[in-house]
Amino acid sequence: MSGRQLVREEEEEEVYGHRYMRMPAEPDGDASVASFRLPESARAFDELPRARIVGVSRPDAGDITPMLLSYTIEVQYKQFRWLLYKKASQVLYLHFALKRRAFLEEFHEKQEQVKEWLQNLGIGEHMPVVHDDEEADDVHVPSHHDEQTVKNRNVPSSAVFPVIRPALGRQQSVPDRAKVAMQEYLNHFLGNLDIVNSREVCKFLEVWAVLKPGFLALLQDPFDPKLLDIVIFDVSPRMDRNGEGQIALAKEIKERNPLHFAFEVSSGGRTIKLRTRNSAKVKDWVSVINTARRPPEGWSAFNAIASSIEDAKSEIFITDWWLCPELYLRRPFQHHESSRLDILLESRAKQGVQIYILLYKEVSLALKINSLYSKRRLLNIHENVKVLRYPDHFSTGIYLWSHHEKIVIVDNQVCYIGGLDLCFGRYDTPEHNVVDVPPSTWPGKDYYNPRESEPNSWEDTMKDELDRTKYPRMPWHDVQCALYGPACRDVARHFVQRWNYAKRNKAPNEQAIPLLMPHHHMVIPHYMGNSKETNEEESKQTHDKDIRVQRLNSLKTPASCQDIPLLLPQEPDHQALPNGDLSPNGLDINHGHSDHPNKTNWNQPFPYQKAKQDTSLQDLQMKGFVDNLGSPEVSVITRYNTSKPNMHDMNKDWWETQEREDKVASVLDVGEVGPQATCCCQVVRSVGPWSAGTTQIEGSIHNSYFSLIEKAEHFVYIENQFFISGLSGDDTIKNRVLEALYRRILRAEKDKRCFRVIIVIPLLPGFQGGIDDGGAASVRAIMHWQYRTICRGPNSILQKLYDVVGSKAHDYISFYGLRAHGRLGDGGPLVTNQIYVHSKLMIIDDRMTLIGSANINDRSLLGSRDSEIGMIIEDKEVVSSTMDGRHWEAGKFSLSLRLSLWAEHLGIRPAEVSQIMDPVDDSTYKNIWMATAEANTMIYQNVFSCVPNDHIHSRTQFRQSFAHRKEKIGHTTIDLGVALGKPETREDGALAGTDPMEKLQGVKGHLVSFPLEFMCQEDLRPFFGESEFYTSPQVFH
Repeated sequence: MSGRQLVREEEEEEVYGHRYMRMPAEPDGDASVASFRLPESARAFDELPRARIVGVSRPDAGDITPMLLSYTIEVQYKQFRWLLYKKASQVLYLHFALKRRAFLEEFHEKQEQVKEWLQNLGIGEHMPVVHDDEEADDVHVPSHHDEQTVKNRNVPSSAVFPVIRPALGRQQSVPDRAKVAMQEYLNHFLGNLDIVNSREVCKFLEVWAVLKPGFLALLQDPFDPKLLDIVIFDVSPRMDRNGEGQIALAKEIKERNPLHFAFEVSSGGRTIKLRTRNSAKVKDWVSVINTARRPPEGWSAFNAIASSIEDAKSEIFITDWWLCPELYLRRPFQHHESSRLDILLESRAKQGVQIYILLYKEVSLALKINSLYSKRRLLNIHENVKVLRYPDHFSTGIYLWSHHEKIVIVDNQVCYIGGLDLCFGRYDTPEHNVVDVPPSTWPGKDYYNPRESEPNSWEDTMKDELDRTKYPRMPWHDVQCALYGPACRDVARHFVQRWNYAKRNKAPNEQAIPLLMPHHHMVIPHYMGNSKETNEEESKQTHDKDIRVQRLNSLKTPASCQDIPLLLPQEPDHQALPNGDLSPNGLDINHGHSDHPNKTNWNQPFPYQKAKQDTSLQDLQMKGFVDNLGSPEVSVITRYNTSKPNMHDMNKDWWETQEREDKVASVLDVGEVGPQATCCCQVVRSVGPWSAGTTQIEGSIHNSYFSLIEKAEHFVYIENQFFISGLSGDDTIKNRVLEALYRRILRAEKDKRCFRVIIVIPLLPGFQGGIDDGGAASVRAIMHWQYRTICRGPNSILQKLYDVVGSKAHDYISFYGLRAHGRLGDGGPLVTNQIYVHSKLMIIDDRMTLIGSANINDRSLLGSRDSEIGMIIEDKEVVSSTMDGRHWEAGKFSLSLRLSLWAEHLGIRPAEVSQIMDPVDDSTYKNIWMATAEANTMIYQNVFSCVPNDHIHSRTQFRQSFAHRKEKIGHTTIDLGVALGKPETREDGALAGTDPMEKLQGVKGHLVSFPLEFMCQEDLRPFFGESEFYTSPQVFH
C-alpha cells in the first residue's frame, strides 16, 4: 500500500481492513512552541481526492433525525480507493474544527502583525504568544499564511446546513435527501486542496500507527518506511463459543490525569502504551486491534483469491466442482459488494483479461448444483469470459464420475489448490459459528446446511433456504494452498489440457471458444513413458530432430496427435530460485518469464532430462511432473498404467528427482494465512481418457499416498472428507492407502518404535437426510463403506490390528471429528452441528505435506474415475523441534501448518503451543489430544445427545431417541442438535440440574472422538426397496 494513502486520526478510517492513525507521544521539552507548515513537496496529496456517497443508514428505522444518519463514503485518490463510515455528527465536528482553525490562523497572523508593529516602535523585543492548550492533537496552528490561504481554508457554514436539515426535493425519503446534501458538502470540501492537504506539526511529538492484519507498525513519518517499532500479533484461537479464553491484544488503561486517554497493546511478551484524543477513540482502537489477528480461512483463502483476481493482467483459469457466481469473497458482505465473484470477473474482463472457466456438468437428477445456471450467469458478464461444462453424459457415456479439482490460476504466476470450491457454504472462520442472526457473514443461501436441506433453486441467492431461528448452519473446515513459481505453471498446464480436450469434444467448431497454449515451464510431454536414462551432457548436444525421434521410439504404443502437447524451449537465461530468498509477498512474478514469450526459435537444440525409472515396473508406473529447477531441462511427465498397483514398487523414492523448488503458503481456517517457505513441490493427478483425453490412466495421487506413508518415520496426520480404502486382497475397494498404513504400523510394532496415525474425518456424510429417513440411503451407504474400512469386518484396519497387537491398536491409530455449538439468536435454543471436514490433507513427520482435491476413496484415487489434482510439498527450510522426546529437524511449512491446525482443534492458546510440539509423545497424544477429544465428546453427549454417538446402535434406538427429544423440546434438528432449555427450579429456588451453557464452558476447541459403535447393529447398505440398490456401488466408494 502506498505511503501516501493515509488517514488522519480525526477521520478514524478503515482502509480495506488497514487503519492509519497519528498518535501523540510524550511532549518534547526542546520542541518549538510555534508550529510550522511543511514544504509543498511533503504534503499528503498532490492532487484532489474524490469522494462519493454510496450508502446512508440509520440505527432505528423509526428515527428520522438527520444527525443520527450514518454515511458510507467511498474515497479515491489516484489508484487507491477506500471506504469511510461516518455519522453526520462527525462531519459537523470536523467542519467546526476547521472553522476554529481558520479563526486561530487569522488571530495568529494579526498577532504577528501587532508584534512587528510594536517592535518597530521599540516597545518590546518579545511579545507573549497565545497558545491553545485545549487544541486537539490533530488541530495545528500554522505560523504564517497569506490572506488568500486563510480565506481558502475557511469553509462557509452555509455549506453544512443542508446536512443538518436536508431540504425537500425530488427524493422522497430522508436518507435520499441526506445523501444528496452530504454529496454536495463533500464536493465543496474536497474542492479545496488547502483544506484536505493540511499536514502541520504541533508542539507534541507524534507517531503514525499503521494497523494491518497481523501487525501494528509505528512510523515517525508516513513517507518514511523506516520503522520506529512493530508488534507482530499472536494467533489466538478462542477457547469456547462465547469468546471466553480469548487473549486480548489491546486493552484500555486508566491514566492518572483524567484528561489523558490511553490503551496498551501486548503480544509476544512485550507491551507498548499509546495515547489518543478521547475515550471513544480508545475503545474503537482496542476493538479493531483485537480483531486484527491473522485472517481466518474463509477470509484468507477467498480474500487472497479476490486480490489475485483484482491484480490479474492477462488471463485467469478457474475450474471447480461447484461454482456460484454470486459468492462474496470478502465479508461482511454488506460492505464488500464489489467482492462478489461475478462482479470481480466482470471488472477484469472489461480491462482485457481473458477468463476461462471449466465447470463440472453434473447429472441434474443426482445433484442440485445447477452448473447450467452458473454458466449462463458467467457468459452474460462479458465476451472475454469463456465457459465450458464437461462431460456431456449422453455422448461420452460418463454418468458416475465427476471433475473434482478446485483450481484458480492467475497469469500463470500464482495458483490456489486444495479443497475449496468457489461456492456457497465454504466461507468460514476459526470459531466455526453455527449461527448468523441477523445475517452479516452468510447471506441467503450461503447459510448452508446440506444435512437439513439442499436448495432447489439458485435464482434468488439472497433468499434464505433455512430458517435461521430454527436450524444451525454446518460449519466448514478446509485447507487451501497458494503456490508461486514454476509448479504453478504445471497446474496451469493441467487446466489447459482439460480445457482443450473439452473444447475438442463439445465445441470443435465454435470460434468463440479458443484452444489454449501452455506457457513456458508447463509443457510436460506425457508420452516419454519408458525411455532409458540419458546422459545430461549428451542430451544437451543432441539436436531437436534427434530427440524427437528418440522420444517416439521409446513409446510402447503410439500416441495420438491430441496426446502430444506443443513443445516449447526453455528460456536460456533461466536461473535457479535462491533457497530462502523470499520476496515480501512470496510472489516472484519475473521468475521464468522471458522478455519475448512468443518468440520461439525452433532450430535451437532442445535439452531435456528423462525421468529415472525402474525398467521392472510393469503394473505400477508412476506419473508426475519432473523438473530440475536449477537446470534448463524441460519438465517431463511420464505416463503409466495404474490399474494393478504393485505394492513393493510403491516404496521407490520417486520424488527424489520429480520435484520443483517453489514458494508455497497454506490458507487455513485456523486464524492465519499459513507460513510462506521455499519448498520442493510436486504436482500429482488423477486423470484418464474420459477426463483429460490421456491415452493412459494416471493415478499419481494414489501412489503418492502409499509412498509417503511407507517413508514415514514417526507419524501420519490425515484430514479428509472420506476414508474408504482396502487391504491387500480386497477385490471391492481398489485403493491401497489402508494397506500402506497397516504395513507401516506392523513395522513399528516389529521394531518396538512409537508410531502414530491420526485421522480426522466428518462425523456424518454431508448429504441431505436423517439417519433413518427413507431418502437417505446414500448417507447410510457411505457410512457402511467407511465403517467397513475403519472397524467393522475382517477387512477393517482396527480389526486386523487387534488380531496382531490387541488393545495396543489405539496407540497406533485413532479417528476423530469436529463439532461446534452456539445459540440461535438472543434467547434462542442452544444448538450444535458437526464441523464438516472437507480438507484433503496429509502431513508426514512435520516434513512433508500433501494438499489437494482428492478424497481417500476409489473415486478420487484410481485415476479412471473422478479427476483430481494435488501438490506434494517437501520442506527445504528446517526448524528445531522435538519428536518422540528427541531433537528433530522439522520442516518450517509442515510444522507450522500442523501446529496451527492442532491449536484450533484443541483450543490451544499461543503461549501453550509448545505443549503440542511433539505429536507422538504420550504427553501430547494421550494427555492432550485424546483427552480433549474424549472430554468434549462427553460434554456434547450430556447436553445434546446428538448423533452420531456410541450409545445408538440401531435405527430403532435412533427413532426412540429422536421421538423422546422432539417430545421434550418440540423441535430438533435432523441430527438431534438442539439442547433442552434451562433446568427447572426446585421449591428452594435452586436449579434441578446444571445449566447446559455452564456445561458447555468445558468444551475446548472442536475436537471430538469419532463414534466407532454408532449403528453397529445395522446393515447400512441399500436394500432392494431403495433406488440406490440399483446404482453401482462404485458411486459410493
